[in-house]
Amino acid sequence: MTEKWTPETWRSKKALQLPEYKDKNKLEEIEGYLSNQPPLVFAGEARRLKQQLGQVCEGKAFILQGGDCAESFAEFKPTNIRNLFRLMLQMSVVMTFAGSMPIVKIGRIAGQFAKPRSAPTETIDGVELPSYKGDSINGSEFTPEARHPDPERLKQSYHQSASTLNLLRAFAQGGYADLTKIHRWTLEFMADTPQAKRYANLTDQITQALNFMAAAGITSDNTLQLRQTDFYTSHEALLLPYEQALTRVDSTTGDWYDVSAHFLWIGDRTRQPDGAHVEFLRGVNNPLGIKCGPSLNTDDLIRLIDVLNPENEAGRITLICRMGHDKLEDGLPPLIRAIEKEGKKVVWSSDPMHGNTIKSASGYKTRPFDNILSEVKSFFDIHQAEGTHPGGIHLEMTGQNVTECIGGLHNIKDENLAERYHTHCDPRLNASQALELAFLIAGELNAIGQNREPEHANDFYKITAPLA
Repeated sequence: MTEKWTPETWRSKKALQLPEYKDKNKLEEIEGYLSNQPPLVFAGEARRLKQQLGQVCEGKAFILQGGDCAESFAEFKPTNIRNLFRLMLQMSVVMTFAGSMPIVKIGRIAGQFAKPRSAPTETIDGVELPSYKGDSINGSEFTPEARHPDPERLKQSYHQSASTLNLLRAFAQGGYADLTKIHRWTLEFMADTPQAKRYANLTDQITQALNFMAAAGITSDNTLQLRQTDFYTSHEALLLPYEQALTRVDSTTGDWYDVSAHFLWIGDRTRQPDGAHVEFLRGVNNPLGIKCGPSLNTDDLIRLIDVLNPENEAGRITLICRMGHDKLEDGLPPLIRAIEKEGKKVVWSSDPMHGNTIKSASGYKTRPFDNILSEVKSFFDIHQAEGTHPGGIHLEMTGQNVTECIGGLHNIKDENLAERYHTHCDPRLNASQALELAFLIAGELNAIGQNREPEHANDFYKITAPLA
């Protein structure tokens, strides 16, 4: 029989990637403080997201999940939050127009402050220090003081998340997402790009449709769906003391929810079926993601799903595939076939970022945009061949005008990386690259929606191509 779950049963399991805090008493004090703070999200919101993910599971919707690789304290600015939200609205409109299906918008935001690392330490000029693991754990500066894990950072993470969520809710519900304002969503630094021109072409067509609806009496003043949007938050559930402190019983259902975010995922390095992270997440009722890297075998995947979703509930599990463009064709089909054979209800999502990281000649960690496009295209092709629904995309991206991933229509090169390389951890797509990718995905969704073969997906580009 399965051991009875409580929010602290994870402590009896092996926990990988957790920091070693020297001051245990201070950590306990911070945990106590957080456990008495208001929830960041509400159980009813998490249930609504799970219902929408159930629609994705049935092939009736698509996920756009994106944001920073790791949020930082230093770059906490309202404009950065607004620009990511605007970019996701733009991408969602492009995909909705193409696929004629709802887009479930989930930000990697308001809690994505910690990152697992492949090595516990790093060495620079002969000096070895603990690796930077995200602002909720330690600082990025290469000094012994900064790299010391500090539990006080958990408190700052909570309060920054609360402020971020407050602004996001205002954007989503306060009129900023009004479809009649879609022409205003283009980021200023993208104004003269090919993507912006293509987007403007598309919004002209949407505006014509909205004008027709307004003439028939359907406006954003009297139709909530035109004026507001759902926007959810997510992060990797890495720091279990933080997650436990924000786990509460829902007063309406009696179920446990982790109220730090709507959607939580287990990383590729912490998905051991008998490990602490799986043990913790099996007991909360949030929708969950599982990162699926090239080392994941079918037996472990089925075991993970049995532990995390014993009732086989649609919308509970999203499998986020992060294999690399050169490994996906070998690694993904066996997982799909195993899931189909066992009758498991899952959402399939593509993370084309983490498997395509390289070190440039100039020494920067980067990601070639062509490899990202290649993995996304293969993801759709494989699902087409297997008869399953490619349900989402999971991106590390920003609304800022950064130069961190090489390639794209602006052809960022190795020598350009130093110009605006602002990430504290992994390289992100800039807004131009992200919108370019959205148009590729839109073409694939258009092909699915029209029941056509993928090679005809380019018909969508003719619809939205810039005017000569």
